[in-house]
Amino acid sequence: QVLLVESGGGSVQAGGSLRLSCAVSGLPISSFCMGWFRQAPGKERERVGFIDRDGSGISYVDSRRFSISRDNAKDMLYLEMNSLKPEDTAMYYCAAPAPGGRCRSAGDFGYWGQGTQVTVSS
Repeated sequence: QVLLVESGGGSVQAGGSLRLSCAVSGLPISSFCMGWFRQAPGKERERVGFIDRDGSGISYVDSRRFSISRDNAKDMLYLEMNSLKPEDTAMYYCAAPAPGGRCRSAGDFGYWGQGTQVTVSS
C-alpha cells in the first residue's frame, strides 16, 4: 500500500518561510518522479512543481521562492517555500505518479497525500 503523509504546514506571516515534508511508504521514490500541488478554497488544484529521479525538475510557482528536493534514502520529498505571500495560502499535497506517469500533469499522478494546510497572513 502506497502512503504519502505531508507535514510542516502552518500559519505564517507574509515574508516568512516554511518547509513542507512528505513521507512516502510503499513506494521507493528513487525510482520515480514526484510532485507537489496546492488547492486554495474555491479554486482549482494547481501544480506547484515536480522533481525527477535525477533531482531536476520544474517549479510552476515562482521558482525564486519555491524549491523542491528529495532524499531518496529516506523516501522523503520536500517543498521549501520562502517569501510567502497571502496568495500562497492553500492546502498543499504531495503526489506520486501512477504507473507510467511522468509527473507532467495532474493526470500523471496516482497517489496523493492528505494534504497540509499553509496559511499566510498579511
